[in-house]
Amino acid sequence: MGVKVKGISRAKSNLNKLINTVQGKKSARAVQAVMMIGSTQAALYTAIDTATLINSQFRELTVNGTKITGRVGYSANYAVYVHDPNIPQTFRRATAQKEFLTKGFDDTRSQRDAAVIKEMSL
Repeated sequence: MGVKVKGISRAKSNLNKLINTVQGKKSARAVQAVMMIGSTQAALYTAIDTATLINSQFRELTVNGTKITGRVGYSANYAVYVHDPNIPQTFRRATAQKEFLTKGFDDTRSQRDAAVIKEMSL
């Protein structure tokens, strides 16, 4: 005894729309939110002498199929030396720290997790 079920094609279509929304817009917004939170904290820890370093901060979002990659960095040539903990330096800014980019993202883990949950919720 078979029963006809109506609306299967519409349900499949709606499911595909939901999956595409999550993969596309929501994921990209979540990665962007994580980059914004981490880079803002990293900027607070960045040494400022002439403001060249802090002004060279960049964020990049790359989508390759279903893979979304976010990248935050500094384009100033000397950023790697300021970031390196093995090179001793003294900073004028009170909040400046070595490994500013790493610490900026580590210190905001709970905020980043909350942002991802918020962006990915339906």
